[in-house]
Amino acid sequence: MGTLERVNRRMLVGVDIGGTFTDLILSEDGRLRIHKLLSTPHNPAEAMLAGLEAIGAVAGARVSHGSTVATNAILERKGAKTALITTKGFRDLLLIGRQNRPVLYALQPQLPPPLIPRELCYEVPERLNYKGTVLKQLDLKALDKVLDAIAAQGVESVAVCLLHSFVNPAHEQAIRERILARGLLEAWQISLSCEVLPEFREYERASTVALDAYVRPIISRYLQQLEDTLPRESHLLVMKSDGGVVSAKTAREQAVQTALSGPAAGVIGAFHIAQTAGYDQIITLDMGGTSTDVALCSGEPARRTDAEIDGLPLRIRLIDIETIGAGGGSIARVDAGGALRVGPQSAGADPGPVIYGRGGDQVTVSDANALLGRLDAEHFLGGGLMLDIKAAQRVMKALAKAMNLSVEAAAQGVLDVANVNIDRALRRVSVARGYDPRDFTLVAFGGAGPLHACAVAERLEMPRVLIPLYPGVLCAYGLLVADVVRDYSRTVLQTNRPLDEMVSEMIAQAQADLQAEGVDEEAMSFHAMVDMRYVGQSFEITVPFGDDIVTAFHQAHEISYGYAMVDRPVEVVNVRLEAVGTVQKPTLNAEAVTDQPGPTPLKQRAGMTHYDRAALLPGMTFEGPALVFQLDSTVYVASGWLARVDAYRNLVLERI
Repeated sequence: MGTLERVNRRMLVGVDIGGTFTDLILSEDGRLRIHKLLSTPHNPAEAMLAGLEAIGAVAGARVSHGSTVATNAILERKGAKTALITTKGFRDLLLIGRQNRPVLYALQPQLPPPLIPRELCYEVPERLNYKGTVLKQLDLKALDKVLDAIAAQGVESVAVCLLHSFVNPAHEQAIRERILARGLLEAWQISLSCEVLPEFREYERASTVALDAYVRPIISRYLQQLEDTLPRESHLLVMKSDGGVVSAKTAREQAVQTALSGPAAGVIGAFHIAQTAGYDQIITLDMGGTSTDVALCSGEPARRTDAEIDGLPLRIRLIDIETIGAGGGSIARVDAGGALRVGPQSAGADPGPVIYGRGGDQVTVSDANALLGRLDAEHFLGGGLMLDIKAAQRVMKALAKAMNLSVEAAAQGVLDVANVNIDRALRRVSVARGYDPRDFTLVAFGGAGPLHACAVAERLEMPRVLIPLYPGVLCAYGLLVADVVRDYSRTVLQTNRPLDEMVSEMIAQAQADLQAEGVDEEAMSFHAMVDMRYVGQSFEITVPFGDDIVTAFHQAHEISYGYAMVDRPVEVVNVRLEAVGTVQKPTLNAEAVTDQPGPTPLKQRAGMTHYDRAALLPGMTFEGPALVFQLDSTVYVASGWLARVDAYRNLVLERI
């Protein structure tokens, strides 16, 4: 029995650290407990550890954690001092890039600076051809001079990216051995592109390995701090960008895999709950304090293999999520042209929205919701945070005056602009990818998602909204149900090796890695995929590996682009493998749904009925306009919508 399986039978805890709130959910013997507290941006671990103590986590718990540490380090350029070693003649690889123009018609385009400055980029004499044949042996004397210079610079990590190393890794491995033999760095401080991304396209591979080396020391220190302070014998798992979790040890070695992991847990949790409730065609709406994340799941969460972070290419497998700067803390303002703008700037956790009473002085989306009666001063955070409505009225008056509107009209305008921004993001993950949003259920969660769900669904003519039992901590719940996942890839261009043989080799490696993660053999499963394209195309589509991959590619191409060229030859570019170790998950038990009288309101205010979520039983129904209060979120049921409680105590909202 593996270590992970021994821990699985004990207490399970999910911890999601957001820009405004830190959310925790604990599962013990089938019972769930939740906790929510303000984040501590100066030290994210501080809120996490305080929350674990408050929720009652004990020794031996399995703690699954979603982290934005790598993301913030990249965005804020606060990563480690990193050097790059590459093939002679390619020193400026990161600087030149693809020469793409981020804004097509900008007369003076501003490109993001590379993570590693030119003075820390070094080249060594060596060369392989496209088949991996050695054209020039690695010059060890020249390498030693490069290492002397790197040592003098006091770097914390090294990224190594040599030409065609994805075919033959020998020279990259030799560089690592030389660094270790000289005692300059430890193995975990050295990132090799043949391990981080063994795929073709030199710039993208160099960018990804540079990102990995840049965040490795930051992630390592952060995880070490957590492990040192967690309850004794706890087992720490870390969320990756593809929605899987890995051990802290693996996360240190594959730090770049956590770069976009923040919103992934929410998609995993939302799909798990929706599928259990009978819906597998969903679009997720995760609206927190700082941002809104949306994703489409047609039978399973959609994943892709290319992304950018702050304009830098990142080639890792990740859940296909669209993120915009529209959260409860998004700041509303009138621009120079007199137009109302909402976001992407956020009030964050400190000072936060004006209604929090923590010194905020700019109008936010949460302030607008409060002034329209959609947040109640006495029930926010279960009554744990009293809202300062008068302060919100004061700052909204100033914004309303600038727009020559009443306070109520200005507040509604703030929400309308925020909803339009969300609408655009939803269309990008649905309509732009060949899907009709009218065929999907909107799953709304996050602290603010259930407040905006009805308005967003109406704009897209979506028939249904599902609000999980604990919407405000669903990302933390997603961490509880996320499986251990390891990803592998190999470029197969210019090789005659059978695909079956390559897949078998990758599965053998994956089995060993999952075993090292503590996963028992019976809990392992493997899913092979191939990246394919029409001959002459520049980019690929990923389809499942099987008996008829050509037909599968044509179908996928038609869904994505609206057409297929069935008479044109296709080629396989990369082989991929997803190795899954299934973990123990909280049990969701269906309750009997019976005819129930309408729920007893807490009160009536301004034409809106208020309910307590804990008092809503399966089978109960009620109409909007209504507010439903709970510790982790507030649900707004708009006029013209009917809410019913299903067997899992989800709220299902449908238009009347």
